[in-house]
Amino acid sequence: MNDELTNTKNFLQAISDTIHFFIKNNVSSNWATLFQILAKFVVFAGLIYLVDLVVKVIINSIFKLLYDNNKYPVMKSIYVAKITNSFAHIIAVLFASFAVDSFFYGRHPKSFIFLERIIGLVIVFVVAGMLYRGLSAFRNYFTIKQDYYNIIALNAVSQSVKIFGVFVSSVIAISVIFGISGSTILGSLGAITAVLVLVFRDTILGFVTGIHVATSKNLKVGDWIGIPKYNLEGNIQDIDLLTTKIQNFDKTISTIPTYDFLTTEIKNIQVMTESNTRRIKRSIIFNINSFKFLDDETLGRLSKVNLIKSYLEIKKSEMFQERKLIENPELLINGRQLTNIGVFREYVFNYLKNNQHIDQEGTILVRQLENTPQGMPLEIYCFTNDSQWANYEEIQADIFDHLLVASKEFDLEVIQFAKIQ
Repeated sequence: MNDELTNTKNFLQAISDTIHFFIKNNVSSNWATLFQILAKFVVFAGLIYLVDLVVKVIINSIFKLLYDNNKYPVMKSIYVAKITNSFAHIIAVLFASFAVDSFFYGRHPKSFIFLERIIGLVIVFVVAGMLYRGLSAFRNYFTIKQDYYNIIALNAVSQSVKIFGVFVSSVIAISVIFGISGSTILGSLGAITAVLVLVFRDTILGFVTGIHVATSKNLKVGDWIGIPKYNLEGNIQDIDLLTTKIQNFDKTISTIPTYDFLTTEIKNIQVMTESNTRRIKRSIIFNINSFKFLDDETLGRLSKVNLIKSYLEIKKSEMFQERKLIENPELLINGRQLTNIGVFREYVFNYLKNNQHIDQEGTILVRQLENTPQGMPLEIYCFTNDSQWANYEEIQADIFDHLLVASKEFDLEVIQFAKIQ
């Protein structure tokens, strides 16, 4: 191995000497040194580029064979992130560090010192770029695996690592260029630590939020969420260290601070989509003055309504037996009686129980709410078995179209109905 390195050095030295004496013999002495340095630099850069290209072709050819094979997601992730290119760059700059001595040290020591520092600076940037692409490879891997919660955590970590990496790389780069000790630079930063904490406050909070979201698995990219604080409702498009992008249903994009996820109420509506159910919670408000007891004539008419026929027959039988035992049974107010609003409530419940678009496994309620100056709200609470927005709206509209018209059969007067809550 040592013999091979020595032979390589001798070969590079021979190239450098050939260039050196060729220019010395053919160029004026006033310009010879400049042309020697320029020519050697061009050949030196060409050799580095050639090494980089050869290594890149070899490594990429190996990885490309596994690129389209989902059985090897790690290989695919590395190839897509172009870590192989960074590896080739590292080999090339290491070759440059090895070859610069043969090209410049013996005859151009000042150029050697300059190039040595430039090569050190390039090494810093190449290594930093490789680490940056390594984070992209992790993200690609989890994307292939469709592990979106880990992607959120990785976003928080990677953004923090990038910021820290830029800081460390800058310190090392300054140390390399000016030959200053890194500890000297870091020591001088101690006095402004408090300022840095204030500057990176949002970054720190975003990092904590990203870890929290990933570990709790409450949210992920693509989820349909609602944020009452900002009156927003839409799909999460991206969660970064500092900001989160939400695509509203009108196709606009809203951006909020990521750390708001720690302190703000977030409604995750995605679970509704995944279960393919969606809640209906809407009220019809009736005029209280239209409420009344049902007489025999009205009971006879409503007994023909199929959804409440059995219910009315049972109730009429029960009331007939009870009214035999009371005084003044001819007065409707005496004893138990049916009301038009009560029978309508039973009708609505049976209508929902027999509706094929209502989830029969979910809660179905028809209940009276507290009276208001406008009237008495009758709330319908149930779940559709289709969460698609357009289908949901059509199902809901059909239900209330029917109930609003059907209420007239019970001699009920509709005042208004409330908005969806």
